[in-house]
Amino acid sequence: MGDPAGIGPEICVKALASSELQNIADCVIIGDKRALRQALKVAKLPDLEINLIKKISDVKFSRGVIDLVDLANVPTNLKIGQVSKVAGQAAVAYVKKTCQLAMDGQIDAMATAPINKAALAKAGFAYEGHTEILARQTKAKRHAMMFVSPAIWVMLATIHVPLAEVSKNLDRKKILDAIKLAHETLRKLLGKKPRIGVAGLNPHAGENGLCGTEEVKIIGPAVAEAKKLGLNVKGPLPPDTIFHMAHIGLFDIVLAMYHDQGLIPLKLLSFNKSVNVTVGLPILRTSVDHGTGFDIAGLGIADPSSMIEAIKVAARFATLST
Repeated sequence: MGDPAGIGPEICVKALASSELQNIADCVIIGDKRALRQALKVAKLPDLEINLIKKISDVKFSRGVIDLVDLANVPTNLKIGQVSKVAGQAAVAYVKKTCQLAMDGQIDAMATAPINKAALAKAGFAYEGHTEILARQTKAKRHAMMFVSPAIWVMLATIHVPLAEVSKNLDRKKILDAIKLAHETLRKLLGKKPRIGVAGLNPHAGENGLCGTEEVKIIGPAVAEAKKLGLNVKGPLPPDTIFHMAHIGLFDIVLAMYHDQGLIPLKLLSFNKSVNVTVGLPILRTSVDHGTGFDIAGLGIADPSSMIEAIKVAARFATLST
């Protein structure tokens, strides 16, 4: 359900009320009854019934019914639209509970609504976000964020790292592992050997060391090693052209070196239509591509498009995984 003080509850109920998801997936929300009832009110969906369940086998999966595993962790005095310790604690509880259900094989996939990193910090969690929480809980040895959209697919070599620290967080092994993970994931999902483009870090991909040396010392050698393994990969290529190359169909996915390098072109081309997929985990997890929207929380105007897309992608990938 995401952070209960944000738009997560609202986009969840709107998504499940959408005709787009009928016959695509059977959905159950892991969250809080009080927050969902408030969300139904602001979303003007009073006819939807909440079916409280203790175990997944109790679901109804009926039109007009929202099946809910109620963790009952949202107090009556929670302030909507504000960062809070209790909301951060609640959001983490939903993630961990859903992850455990997936690990136990009770659900096929999880699609997450947004959480707030400041709220997590107030709650005392040292994690950066969903990806890190899930990686710790599943004990995944390697993982990465992949973004799927109608326009381009993007994977990140580093995730939530300050821009000033990106360079020192890059090394040959990390980039090679990301390339191999992209290859393994897309080969399974696309049913073919994927074409992978690797972005440089510096302007013009470093100009052969004249404008930065990461391409020569780190990225280029990782790409060369991947080629020796038989992977269809090119790079490092200039960041200001590689995404256009992917958009016109020259690559199936781009490996970006840092968060905004990959997500700015992605969201420019496919805002509210892109989906975050955590790859490398033993479970399938997708997520919305936006934040908690505290400025519009409780107003009934949140757009559920990305939540709908996250559920659709989760259902499609779960089918491919079986």
